[in-house]
Amino acid sequence: MNPGILLAFDFGTRRIGLAVGQTLVASARPLENVDCRHGRPDWPRIDSLLTEWDPQALVVGLPLNMDGSDNDTTGLARKFGRQLSSRYNRPVHLIDERLSSRTARAALEAEGTRSDRIRERIDGASAQIILQTFFRENPGGP
Repeated sequence: MNPGILLAFDFGTRRIGLAVGQTLVASARPLENVDCRHGRPDWPRIDSLLTEWDPQALVVGLPLNMDGSDNDTTGLARKFGRQLSSRYNRPVHLIDERLSSRTARAALEAEGTRSDRIRERIDGASAQIILQTFFRENPGGP
């Protein structure tokens, strides 16, 4: 296991955005998107990323309504977190991801990303924000 390395997931039923981060400097960067088919993640690709990065822990964005209640995707994200935990034997932390996509879109627009490229980059950027939120809420790491 690679101490200090975390992977974050912005769960979706069509795509899952990923980001990698380092606890020592509490920084994160987007990695890539993993496709889902019929709501099922591309587990072989996730296997490959876990092998490549060998993170000490995983962070999954938990989609909640603005009032903090669950929505249709919340249960699926929790299930995905449980699947990650059982498949990879790593701690999985669920982090409130409210407004992460909106924040990611604003950041991409501010850096001058063309509107036709935002769609392909927003999930990874959201995963980056989810991981940065985790670092902010857990100084010193998991």
